Amino acid sequence: MRTPTIAAACCAALLLPATAGAQVSEDVVKLGVLSDMSSVYSDGTGQGSLVAARMAAEDFGGTVLGKPIEIVGADHQNKPDVGSNIARQWYDEEKVDAVVDVPTSSVALAVQELTRQKDKVFLISGGGSSDLTGTACSPNGIQWTYDTYALSHVAGKAMVERGEDSWFFITADYAFGQALERDAADVVKLAGGRVIGAARAPLNNPDFSSFLLQAQASKAKVVALANAGGDAQTAIKQAAEFGLTKGGQKLLALLAQITDIHSLGLATAQGMTLTEGFYWDMNDETRAFSKRFFERVHRMPTMIQAGVHSAVTHYLKAIQAAGTDAAEPVLAKMRAMPVNDFFAHDGRVRADGRMVHDMYLVQVKTPAESTGEWDIYKVLATVPGDQSYRRIDQGGCPLTAKK
Repeated sequence: MRTPTIAAACCAALLLPATAGAQVSEDVVKLGVLSDMSSVYSDGTGQGSLVAARMAAEDFGGTVLGKPIEIVGADHQNKPDVGSNIARQWYDEEKVDAVVDVPTSSVALAVQELTRQKDKVFLISGGGSSDLTGTACSPNGIQWTYDTYALSHVAGKAMVERGEDSWFFITADYAFGQALERDAADVVKLAGGRVIGAARAPLNNPDFSSFLLQAQASKAKVVALANAGGDAQTAIKQAAEFGLTKGGQKLLALLAQITDIHSLGLATAQGMTLTEGFYWDMNDETRAFSKRFFERVHRMPTMIQAGVHSAVTHYLKAIQAAGTDAAEPVLAKMRAMPVNDFFAHDGRVRADGRMVHDMYLVQVKTPAESTGEWDIYKVLATVPGDQSYRRIDQGGCPLTAKK
């Protein structure tokens, strides 16, 4: 007599909403924004990345699966040991579910390995080395915004195709700079160009004069800066003082964001060609987000900061869809669901952790062309994601190796 009742109860249970059986660890979904809050990359990441993550949580409604979303932040000081120790404390003691951002690739590579060991989630927006989805890939890491391969194959390829076929690199002497030089050099050589030389500069370097003199003496058509943030700004300013471009050489900043160009001023940076993953003034969606961000930070968002918002939003959507914040099912949902928001349209997360989306070839406007303080770029071309990023079978990621 009880069998129909039991069967009916079972069927009713299957019809309950996903949140009824939801599993959220510690009754909170907690994300840690680990960034450069005080040094060379802080303008383009840092507090702006923390604000972007908090905006994503607020825009999602402040809760997921009926549990609160908490965002914390910390400064990794661009040191792998400091970053790893913070991430370890977050995972072991503060019950953080996902670490977000992490500029400085040497720090990102260390946190990637720790995140894999702890079976958590790593949402990389600031870390740029293509090794993060190549030889050092992880089932727990997703590289969201850009990488050194895309930076090289958008702006770098465009320059070589224009006949700028001899290059000299000034490279940040750590994982990111080395990967950026390597990936850009591959583009040059594949197109029939040549790399004349390179100089390695320490992180947060105040004086690039000796490196710029080497570049001038090389007579290379392109002097490529394989650095970023404050280092790129300093090198560009000093290159102008040395009259490098007046001598006929082209200066290419392989990674310079809108905050860098704003700090330099259009008079100094005008005409430079760059690779970007986001620009605030592209459409109504980008303008709406950027206006809200500007009200809090008083500057327009960089691609890294916009990427943080996008990655956190997609992560929260995946938790909602999976009915849990456990890493494996959430990551599976992140790979299964397309990315459609103000940052990316029809983006997709591959098995190697690369989020594939369109990139943009932009040129810095002249002062005469600009109509306002943040009217900085002309978008020259939209480069589809499958042309911007390395093919999945070319990166050496063990997760994608054929059995």
